[in-house]
Amino acid sequence: MISTRGRYAIRVLIDIAENEDENGSYIPLKDIAARQELSKKYLEIIVKDMVAGGLLKGASGKGGGYKLCRNPEDYNVGEVLELMEGTLSSVACLADNGLKCPRRDACRTLPMWEEYDKMVHDFFYSKKLSDLLRK
Repeated sequence: MISTRGRYAIRVLIDIAENEDENGSYIPLKDIAARQELSKKYLEIIVKDMVAGGLLKGASGKGGGYKLCRNPEDYNVGEVLELMEGTLSSVACLADNGLKCPRRDACRTLPMWEEYDKMVHDFFYSKKLSDLLRK
C-alpha cells in the first residue's frame, strides 16, 4: 500500500509544477499546505526528504520555499514513490535488501511475484509528473 508520504509527495510536486512562475520563484510551503489542505508540519518532513533526494530545491527566509529541480516531464512517479516509500516490491525476497530465501530455487510462486513487481514498476515509472498536471 502506498502511504500518505508517497501520495503527498506527488501532490506537492504537482502543486509546485502548477504554481511555478516564469521567474522560477520559490513557492512557500504554507501556500502548498493551504492549497492541498494538508498539515504544514507533516509536509515539512516530506519536503526535507524530497530535497535530500534531489527532487526539490529549498530556500529559507524571505522569498523562500521550494521549487522543482527539473522539468515536470523529467520526473516519474516511480522515483518519487521509491524515495518516499522505499522498495515497491511485493514480497521481502524481491526487495533490494531482500531476504536470501533458502527456498528461492524451488519457489513456485516467485515467478508470479516477479511478474507482478515488474508490472507495478513499469506502471509507476511510465507515469511522468507532466502527465498528472492539469491541462
